[in-house]
Amino acid sequence: MSRRAALLFVALGLIWGTPYLLIKISVEYVDPAFVVFARVALGAAVLVPIVLARRQFRLLRGRWRWVIAFALTEITFTFLALTWAEQRISSSLAALLIASVPIVGTLLAWRFGLDAHLSRRRLLGLAIGFVGVGSLVGFDISGGTALSIAAVGITVIGYALGPIIIDKKLHDVPSLPVITAALAINTIIYLPFGIWQWPTTPVPASAWASMIVLGVLCTAVAFVALFALIGDVGAPRAQVITYINPAVAVVLGIAVLSEPLTIGIAIGFPLVLIGSWLGTRSGPAIEAEPHP
Repeated sequence: MSRRAALLFVALGLIWGTPYLLIKISVEYVDPAFVVFARVALGAAVLVPIVLARRQFRLLRGRWRWVIAFALTEITFTFLALTWAEQRISSSLAALLIASVPIVGTLLAWRFGLDAHLSRRRLLGLAIGFVGVGSLVGFDISGGTALSIAAVGITVIGYALGPIIIDKKLHDVPSLPVITAALAINTIIYLPFGIWQWPTTPVPASAWASMIVLGVLCTAVAFVALFALIGDVGAPRAQVITYINPAVAVVLGIAVLSEPLTIGIAIGFPLVLIGSWLGTRSGPAIEAEPHP
């Protein structure tokens, strides 16, 4: 992994460690559909003027069906499913479930012959990382319903498929117009819900601030960084950032909320880091199964 890729990896791990907390704060006061609308609309508002000024939307000519496929897969259903689920389960549990994205993405890419470089070292890293996440936040799902867990499962599948679409169908298109178009498409999709679910009671500044950070930093900036990382290391290995997210959430809890440093954290945090490092390393490949 290059120094640039390493910096992008760390930055995305930190940035995407915060949405779980921000979503949790937001859905305390507004409907999940409105949170998603605010998130994608703010992201689009940041990026659309830049892409228009550069006249980059024309670069998507002939690729719109894949841009729409990416928009629906990576954002439309995943954002709403995750936000809805966080009304019913803890942000830590949501982060743990999302941590299965690298496993799902890597296995999908290997199964369909999209990535033959599924080495034993990478498999070991994925396994260690998942065990580390389990040590960090535990596997207790008693606080959530089966439907909530299934909703997060939709997000996991979407997050695993989205980067594969980029890597295989849109890799030769600049990332900025792709993600900008995807956010604009979802802004149109969620506009009726945003109007319908517009808050009618006072919303505290903390919730508004959470949605702003979600839209600008955790969506617009983060997606551009993700595309750059995919270009450097490929989709399956880029997805390993989801192992860093729960660790970031725990650190924020200790630093901001004065939560205790438990044995699980002391053991899990280094396992997450080790697993992420191994999961992004190359090694002798296991033969991919041919796609029928």
